Amino acid sequence: MAQRRLQLEIYRYDPNDPQTAPRMDRFEIDEEPMMNLFTVLTRIREEQDPSLMFDFSCRAAVCGSCGMLINGKPQLACQTLTQTLPKKTTLHPLPVFRHVGDLGVDTGTWFRTMYENIGSWVHTEEEFDPQAIEQRLPNDLMLEIYELERCIECGCCVAACGTANVRDDFVGAVTVNRLARFMIDPRDQRTNLQYYDVMGTDDGIFGCMGLLGCDDICPKEIPLQKTLAMVRRKMAMTGLKGK
Repeated sequence: MAQRRLQLEIYRYDPNDPQTAPRMDRFEIDEEPMMNLFTVLTRIREEQDPSLMFDFSCRAAVCGSCGMLINGKPQLACQTLTQTLPKKTTLHPLPVFRHVGDLGVDTGTWFRTMYENIGSWVHTEEEFDPQAIEQRLPNDLMLEIYELERCIECGCCVAACGTANVRDDFVGAVTVNRLARFMIDPRDQRTNLQYYDVMGTDDGIFGCMGLLGCDDICPKEIPLQKTLAMVRRKMAMTGLKGK
């Protein structure tokens, strides 16, 4: 197969520099077999423009750092092979999150705030005993918890969410998924009403429009549709029964 000359239109803007204005810069690079977009951006920064800003860490679809809009779709650069893209590709930073520069956004502050707002830890009155044997749970339940724990906090589901894009108070599917992990964990002693106070609101599960863009684009294929339905049903019953 003939080698392609890839063309990339990349959003450029440094919000910390008042002398700059948003623009699109064009770069070209020769495609190589099994090349991913992370490699393309790294080569552009090393060979053409060292000022290009984008986030990365693991390069293996584990850290979630390199989320960006690839031809308008939230995806991970390291997980996206150029052979799946057209000859011309457009890159923008993820929406919703605070823009840091070029393709980089601050997901860390957003997720830290989310964790604090929902109390993202096991709530229990039991005193911790470091000498005690770890509490065992059934394997099937642990697999359910693990399935929800696979989230890498890339922010792609938030960026794909119609509600989150128009309302900065909406928690997003990742928050629902995170709280659901504790709702099915018997070690967490919060009541349904306590969960309802966190999630049974218009900026919580009832703000979800059900477009399921989150489920469509999750790079780890976490079953967000199933989780959203479970939490919505549970919160609705709690609201009706008051318990």
